Amino acid sequence: MEVLPKQNGRVAIVTGSTRGMGFETAKHLASLGMHVIIAGNEREEGSAAVRKIEDEGVTGKAEFVFLDLTSLKSVRQFVQMFKDRRLPLHILVNNAGTMMVPERQTEDGFEHHFALNYLGHFLLTNLLLETLKRSGRHGCCSRIVNMSSATHYAGVIDMDDLNRRISYSSHGAYSQSKLALVLFTYYLQEQLMAGGCPVTVNAVDPGMVDTALYDNLWSLAQAMKKPVAKILFRTPAEGASISIYAAVASEMEGVGACYLYNGEKKESSKSSYDSELQAKLWKKSCELVGIQNA
Repeated sequence: MEVLPKQNGRVAIVTGSTRGMGFETAKHLASLGMHVIIAGNEREEGSAAVRKIEDEGVTGKAEFVFLDLTSLKSVRQFVQMFKDRRLPLHILVNNAGTMMVPERQTEDGFEHHFALNYLGHFLLTNLLLETLKRSGRHGCCSRIVNMSSATHYAGVIDMDDLNRRISYSSHGAYSQSKLALVLFTYYLQEQLMAGGCPVTVNAVDPGMVDTALYDNLWSLAQAMKKPVAKILFRTPAEGASISIYAAVASEMEGVGACYLYNGEKKESSKSSYDSELQAKLWKKSCELVGIQNA
């Protein structure tokens, strides 16, 4: 990775950062001098992650704060706790995700992939948006990074069945959630630009990375994946490089509404540019999480 600018005194939140790519992202941001909040739902893993980062002798600071993105109540509590501290927020990396889990619903009644990968991040981002706006300035914008995936190219948004109750497949649910993140990225950036706000939003694709996301593969697929992963898959640190690049690289200053892969801007799926679908999903998401459609 190229030499990145120091981030002394700046604050970041990285979701799902107790391990894997999220941890590598948090560690690198802390090494650049940032105060990084590791947001996750595993307290022991979170404490261990903070110790590992501190043991690296980083110039920044890391701390763990509990956040369960499958619970809208937990998201609201997390945001309230953060706001009570009167901290600025310069970087929000929406990294947390799950993949290929059997059909199940969250406590709020949402399909698990849709809730964790997309809807929880949708609410989190919107509740933190005013803080991000206040913390940024033109020439030094606050940044939002949404973790998508190449599977979004196969994604289909069914506005009448976002929770996949009519016909469930784990791959279909996962790819829908990743497409939703790209649609969200583009629509939010358009709103921010229209308002002249010093905040940018980008979606990133880390490629195939050897992380715990693949733990839900059936046993034979897992056995086959292990030798293949060593050859074809990226390490979590390699996968995290695209999120770090989007979060702090100088050339990304003021640049938004991009789909980034391998450090380059790529064209996302045709449906992701559908402005009508973007608006419909935004409006529906506002209804589902109980916030006003701005």
